[in-house]
Amino acid sequence: MTVDGYGEHAIVIGASMGGLLAARALADVFPLVTVVERDSFPDADVPRKGVPQGHHAHGLLSRGRRVIEDFFPGWTEGVIEAGGISVDAVRDVAWFGHGVALKQAPSDLEGLLASRPVLEGHVRRRLLALPGVRAIQNGAVLGLATNEDRSAVTGVRVRLGNGEEKGQEHTITADLVVDASGRGSLAPAWLEALGYERPEEERIDVGIGYTTRLYRRHAGELGGKVAVVVAGNEPNWRNGAILFQSEDCWIVSIGGYFGDHAPDNAQMFAAYAGSFPTHDIHDIVAHAEPLGDFVTYRYPANVRRRYERLARFPKNFLVFGDAISNFNPIYGQGMTVAAQQAIALRDTLREAGTAYARRFFEAAAGIVDVPWDIAVGNDLRHPRVIGARPAKVRFINWYIGKLYRAAQHDGDLATAFLRVANLELPPETLLAPAVVARVIRGNFRRHARGAAEVTRLGAGA
Repeated sequence: MTVDGYGEHAIVIGASMGGLLAARALADVFPLVTVVERDSFPDADVPRKGVPQGHHAHGLLSRGRRVIEDFFPGWTEGVIEAGGISVDAVRDVAWFGHGVALKQAPSDLEGLLASRPVLEGHVRRRLLALPGVRAIQNGAVLGLATNEDRSAVTGVRVRLGNGEEKGQEHTITADLVVDASGRGSLAPAWLEALGYERPEEERIDVGIGYTTRLYRRHAGELGGKVAVVVAGNEPNWRNGAILFQSEDCWIVSIGGYFGDHAPDNAQMFAAYAGSFPTHDIHDIVAHAEPLGDFVTYRYPANVRRRYERLARFPKNFLVFGDAISNFNPIYGQGMTVAAQQAIALRDTLREAGTAYARRFFEAAAGIVDVPWDIAVGNDLRHPRVIGARPAKVRFINWYIGKLYRAAQHDGDLATAFLRVANLELPPETLLAPAVVARVIRGNFRRHARGAAEVTRLGAGA
């Protein structure tokens, strides 16, 4: 037994970003950590089959970057040396929401832009360089192994190999199993097969579809900005982002709700980009040199599984990251949520006591609450999205609209909002008296400017 009393060996199912960060947290508690991945790792930092979203635009929020840097000191510098870029999330990025852009201004919110394969590859290599951490590739986890009365998980059943090379089933024993297999997690079915209840599931259908393409980048384009992010808004509710991918490459991912997906045709793709409240994305896709084919991605629904509400749960088993919750990727929160859950996992296991599953799931639920409310709350502004819209949601959406309009001309207000969006501060900070006062003043001045313009035009007539 280890000093912490949890045993010698932990298994993580899945080697996407969530699984890698879960394994890093476990490495502080267990002498041996095994990551089981059904895919194989590429030799270079390129998209792989097991991470289909790796073809699309990614950026790491400031909170996520700080957590990963703490786990792997020097990681940020390594990503930058590989072609990524550190960005001031307020000064260097144009954020469009509610039809307007936040004012760009200097801040201390340091994000990171690089391709998903680069971000993930640097974490994976740093993780696997740790003593006691190993990976099994091409291993399909078929289910959980348990003790006789099914009260505790004792390992996983794995089939090794792929294609015609698939081998026999093996059982790998462990003192803790963490399912970080992502959105397609089979944990609910596994629990049901063992005689436990499935977790309650919240689902908000959005029918999101993205189309992505890479383009040649030249210095000075977009007026020096390194990213433009557009959140859906009436009348067409289309989302999109153009991000720095490397010194000579932009990545553009654009799309919409319920089948209103961007076409994979150059002329029509450019026309679709022209429907945004900024011409920045259109100007690149209409004139820049394409560096690859179109790639599409479909995201049917925001899903949250309420493991914290289960009355019974087997010992020595946890669920993590996107296997707990996943939400509209346009908000870029998934990797940061996984990073925060990794901290919670490590800290939970360091506490005394054996009821760590309940403690972890409660902590994870608290971490998910904020990004879930941000993503789902904004999606619920779309009239076709079906879901409860209590007074709190309606008020927040109304208030954020007013905040956005005031923050067009107020860098401090833009920074306050983006601290919340980057998961650095809780949303209630936006209701602090000083912030509310700035929102009121900003909207009063906006109306005053509008009235003055009407008067000027009337006088000119």
